Amino acid sequence: MRRFAFVFVLLGLTVPLDALASTSNSLMDISADGRLLACTNRDNGTLSLVDLQSNRVIRDIPVGHHPEGVSFLGETHNLAVAVYDEDQVLFIDGQTGNIDARIDVFDEPYGVVSNRDGSRVYVTLEYPGTVLEIDAATHTVLRSLPVGKFLRGIAIEPGEERLLVAEYHTGIVKAIDLKSGEVVDSWQGSRDDNLARQLQPHPTRPKVYLPHIRSKTTVTHGAGSIFPYVTVIDSAPGEGRRRKPIAMDSFKGTLVVANPWELAISPDGQRLYVVFAGTDDMYVCDILDDNYREIKFVKVKNLGRNPRAVRVAPDNQSFYVYNALDFAVVKYDAQTLRPIATIPVCENPHDEQILLGKVLFYSAQQPMVGRRWISCASCHPDGHSDGRTWHNPEGLRDTTALFGMAWTHPIHWSADRDEVQDFEHTIRSQLMQGRGLIRGDVNPALETPNRGLSAELDAMAAYSNSHKFTLSPHAKKGLNAAAKRGKKLFFAEETQCATCHVGPFFTDSRMETPFRLHDVGTGNDDPSEIMGPKYDTPTLLGIYRTAPYLHHGKAKTLRDVLTTQNKNDQHGQTSHLTADQIDDLVEFLKCLPYEDPEPAAIKAGLRRVDVD
Repeated sequence: MRRFAFVFVLLGLTVPLDALASTSNSLMDISADGRLLACTNRDNGTLSLVDLQSNRVIRDIPVGHHPEGVSFLGETHNLAVAVYDEDQVLFIDGQTGNIDARIDVFDEPYGVVSNRDGSRVYVTLEYPGTVLEIDAATHTVLRSLPVGKFLRGIAIEPGEERLLVAEYHTGIVKAIDLKSGEVVDSWQGSRDDNLARQLQPHPTRPKVYLPHIRSKTTVTHGAGSIFPYVTVIDSAPGEGRRRKPIAMDSFKGTLVVANPWELAISPDGQRLYVVFAGTDDMYVCDILDDNYREIKFVKVKNLGRNPRAVRVAPDNQSFYVYNALDFAVVKYDAQTLRPIATIPVCENPHDEQILLGKVLFYSAQQPMVGRRWISCASCHPDGHSDGRTWHNPEGLRDTTALFGMAWTHPIHWSADRDEVQDFEHTIRSQLMQGRGLIRGDVNPALETPNRGLSAELDAMAAYSNSHKFTLSPHAKKGLNAAAKRGKKLFFAEETQCATCHVGPFFTDSRMETPFRLHDVGTGNDDPSEIMGPKYDTPTLLGIYRTAPYLHHGKAKTLRDVLTTQNKNDQHGQTSHLTADQIDDLVEFLKCLPYEDPEPAAIKAGLRRVDVD
């Protein structure tokens, strides 16, 4: 998408198109000369380089745990790669496959883009929400720009004067002036906008295209509460700017699609391609210059399993789709929209059970879902939380992450599941309306196990229980002085924090009956609550990034958990602590986990629920 030989007329001026080419983040990138395609393989931990003449992988480079964004540098075959769980940005020589540099960053690098001459690389750090500017020649970080919260999407505008970034949990788009490093503009949509991973500027017009979902948390039973969108943003400065959301679930009549992951715009600015990871399909659209309809439906294409990326070749003759759970890239003819080649890019790193479970977890189709609008991954993408508090039938429920779940059963705030297999009830419920994975009747939750009744259901449970914690970025150099003071307070008898938040996973949640539920004074804060006031103790590991807190999500910060939302000291004895002591306690909580909890759990005699 970088260089083209033809020209066009803009505002009465003849301008080379390559002067206005744009760059956006993706899990794939194509070199400026159109010879190589790079693809990050999140599950496999590799970067694949594909020769686009032979349509074969020529290099498979191990890069680390969960790589995400990748970008070629200018007109070269050198690359920058964001390795999400390793907290590293890698610079790789695409000719040799050598890793030239590893740059340690604070936490969770996701989106990567390069400027036109390849001299600068820009990276979003999802946590804590910063953009890094890196010198591509010296591999040094020049600037760290605090921009927002949970940044993923990043793009360079065609004129290369501004960066555009998107907040993952809100869909808010911000413009950063590259000279000053300041946020100079922003576009906010609905409060329901969520899971915005990527954005793409138009190559010639002041438009930006943002794929995301809307999570409408106020629908009690959840049916019809998650919607797929492409939002079109007017990025020109001045009055009258707008943000137009286009609903993808009604874009083609009654055809419902789910979980938009990425989109791409053709080099000539005429076509838009958006992939839907939940329903395994893609919309091909014409881009309209009407400032009203914006895009026009052309065709829907059925894809492979869990499509997560799409890129268009520089010559505009073909485009490529990455089907993440087929571990393959498919090449399509841009004119006929027919597949030309299927390119396996890496080996499946999972056993058959885990792979099947992951496919089901991400599927918004039967037998998991009846109306194609939601999957398990709509709220728990890659094991993370969607950052939302939902109005569930039992009351307000903050979405929890899945990390460490195999060690912390029972499940849910109200401990109404003692095995993942009990979610067969959810699959068949009004929420998902799937036909289910068990043939025949389902045993009631918390009673006779549903484990063993369906290989597919057991596979989904195995995948759900496979997520492991990464260490907190706040403890990379060990506990600082404040965290050490906070640790002492946490384990002190006077605070009683460790009474319930105990052991390697900082929870007393156990597979013992009756379950160890606790009334911490929050059950009456929600008039819609029907199951409280006692709740299962959540793990504190990874709590630095999982706001909001408590079952009803009313604690916006960790400080709120310890102060404004801790009535009568029912949630730890903290009212006597000074402001500085509260700060110390928060600093310690942010450092969890500072060591791998599993060896200590095994030593303590704890058992994973999926181990016989």
